[in-house]
Amino acid sequence: MALSKTGKTAVIGNYRTHDTDTGSPEVQIAILSERIGYLTEHFKGNQQDHHSRRGLMKMVGKRRRLLDYLRRSDVKRYQSLIGKLGIRK
Repeated sequence: MALSKTGKTAVIGNYRTHDTDTGSPEVQIAILSERIGYLTEHFKGNQQDHHSRRGLMKMVGKRRRLLDYLRRSDVKRYQSLIGKLGIRK
């Protein structure tokens, strides 16, 4: 199962930039990171699930594009987000 409604609401609450924010790059990247983490754990027990692996690769690419966009548009927001998520060194 992917991300439950309560889990998704919690992620949005942690990464939103204002009260009604649900679609900013920070929120989208955080949701994708949660889904990527879930699938990574899934593959530890299901190595042969190639159909889901393709979906994982698409999510990783989308997150990469969103991170590139955020880095180009606002470096401080990018730095703080990768610090919170712990996805870069």
